[in-house]
Amino acid sequence: MLKIVRNMGQLPFSDLMRVYAEENLALGRRRWPREPQPRQLALAEEDFREYLETVFFRQEGALYALWLREDRCVSALRLEPYRDGLLLEALATAPGERRKGYAGALIRAVQEMLLSQGPVRLYAHVAKHNTPSLRTHSACGFQKIQDSAVYIDGSADSRSVTLLFEYPKNISNFGK
Repeated sequence: MLKIVRNMGQLPFSDLMRVYAEENLALGRRRWPREPQPRQLALAEEDFREYLETVFFRQEGALYALWLREDRCVSALRLEPYRDGLLLEALATAPGERRKGYAGALIRAVQEMLLSQGPVRLYAHVAKHNTPSLRTHSACGFQKIQDSAVYIDGSADSRSVTLLFEYPKNISNFGK
């Protein structure tokens, strides 16, 4: 089931941190290599919370989309204004819940929500080596439009691609 969150007060943060546990551990190892692993994780989660509170949720139109199963978050993504549309980012599924279709269900539910509001341009940046995510985005009607990614902060990454779902243009691929 889709849950839309527009502020920190609505966000089940500890549940969300289970979804991003692997990413946060990797970040903690990179940024605080001398700290013990539990501290690395705590610091990464603290940084995540601060980013959401001070940057992400302060943007007009920014939201978190969560896919809930039995009232627990199993998959999540962020949407924020980007170029002439929205950027879908930070798509993740909890490690024990992968390969069950939750990420695709979440993307499709978000697309349907946005489609009910009219024309949509939805961008995503996906690492070129992330085959499961590339397949999921493709199944949700995204098409590659650029062989690199340019992020909101202006930084570029040649290890990622830019994908676009555009309604009504891509509607024939939607949901396949």
